[in-house]
Amino acid sequence: MRYANVVEAAFLRRLNRFVAEVELDGRVERVHVKNTGRCAELLVKGNRVFLEKSGNPARKTLYDLVAVVKAGGRLVNMDSMAPNRMAGEWLSGGGLGPLENLRSEVTAGDSRFDFAARQDGRPVYIEVKGCTLEESGVARFPDAPTLRGLKHVRGLTALARQGCRCAVLVVIQMKGVKVFRPNWDTQPEFGEALIAARDAGVEVLAVDCEVRPGFAGIDAPVPVDLVRP
Repeated sequence: MRYANVVEAAFLRRLNRFVAEVELDGRVERVHVKNTGRCAELLVKGNRVFLEKSGNPARKTLYDLVAVVKAGGRLVNMDSMAPNRMAGEWLSGGGLGPLENLRSEVTAGDSRFDFAARQDGRPVYIEVKGCTLEESGVARFPDAPTLRGLKHVRGLTALARQGCRCAVLVVIQMKGVKVFRPNWDTQPEFGEALIAARDAGVEVLAVDCEVRPGFAGIDAPVPVDLVRP
């Protein structure tokens, strides 16, 4: 996926979940933050950020904050809409093999999943989780407790037990990570749910991304470690 009209700025502060201030061309500019997560290790004063200029001049904020260079120089896409868009491209390109009738936002049981399809006559359900939290080469999810994410994993577990092909796809929105692990410190229940899902036949997959200021795309698989420390 590509971004248009990308400019570089310096992060100043986050005003709320949706709005931040940056220094752009010597002035303070309010921008829309395209990620409502904590992102505390990313949104640090002075960090370089990349903004996409909106094509709507009537908007209160004319720019969206889509990427940041964190301490150490790693470029991270932090657009919460990007993982699903990238996953859609990856699935259409055969990431899980040939799929028929691939569609998005499909309800099954009591959950709505990001993607559904059929493969060799078998129903397929995929839930995508975007990951921006990285420490010492280890990617972790979630960065804050997520009841919605827990519900999705448990829903996939039930569907796998009914014979469906199910997958949790963790899209790590950066390059250079060594392994993906659940964030046991933040929400151990999510890690336990992933283990139960895997044991029921759900595929727990992680992939990294090639990230540039105006581009993000799924690149390569990343090892998954579900062993609780």
